[in-house]
Amino acid sequence: MKNIAVIGSGTMGNGIAHVFAQHGYAVALIDLSEKALEKALATIGKNYDRQVSKGLLTAEEKEAALARIQTGTEVAAGVAAADLIVEAATENMDIKLQLFREIDAHAPAHAILATNTSSISITKIAAVTRRPDKVIGMHFMNPVPVMKLVEVIKGYATSEEVCAQIMELSQSLQKIPVEVNDYPGFVANRILMPMINEAIYSLYEGVAGVHEIDTVMKLGMAHPMGPLQLADFIGLDVCLSILRVLHEGFGNPKYAPCPLLVNMVEAGFKGVKTGEGFYVHTPGSKELVVSPRFK
Repeated sequence: MKNIAVIGSGTMGNGIAHVFAQHGYAVALIDLSEKALEKALATIGKNYDRQVSKGLLTAEEKEAALARIQTGTEVAAGVAAADLIVEAATENMDIKLQLFREIDAHAPAHAILATNTSSISITKIAAVTRRPDKVIGMHFMNPVPVMKLVEVIKGYATSEEVCAQIMELSQSLQKIPVEVNDYPGFVANRILMPMINEAIYSLYEGVAGVHEIDTVMKLGMAHPMGPLQLADFIGLDVCLSILRVLHEGFGNPKYAPCPLLVNMVEAGFKGVKTGEGFYVHTPGSKELVVSPRFK
């Protein structure tokens, strides 16, 4: 595999493009918005600069990596020569299914179709294509250039050959791939999201405050950040979406999202992306400031 297409230039998409280009792959980064693509390239450039300042890349390697990334706004053109397509669009079932129909119609017959979904069924996505054996999950972790894990999810029809190729490809990116099967939430979010939801319930029921809940988990469980801070970082809307997938997929009330989470998302308080969630997030500041709503 030499040519990679990445669909979606948001936080995950630009991180995935960054890593592939850094490791010598030609990347077509595709998004409907030219403005989003410009922002993505600027972000990738800044992240490469950070790697240069830390001695992880040379200035020449940075320029070579940037030169490997081409952008475009049309899916059909972007995937036409791809050996692998990685979809990193918003975590919405309808959007993903429509994207995969379009990708499947225009990608070469040999191309593998991967999704970066964090919870949606690989089997269901594969079923709308003519190549279900070549559809697989590649769940990168955020921030992609830093985090080592890639959760590789086999759909019901995914071939062993395709799974082996993606495991090997992930290793070529200096990542550590872990193979899992296709059940709601896979492994990462099946374990993580109930913890985050329980932390939100603890706040909702008045057990403790935002700072206190996060401090217990950081100091008591050696987590690098507390679950409420992590929820803000992931995006409260994304957390809600994943919990709903778990709740619907298993039919178990233990996965039901906390009413506080639902209200916050409906009111537009989605965490870092909107400037406020459980904390107030000021651009350029790393200070943890609990939202006045929870003081």
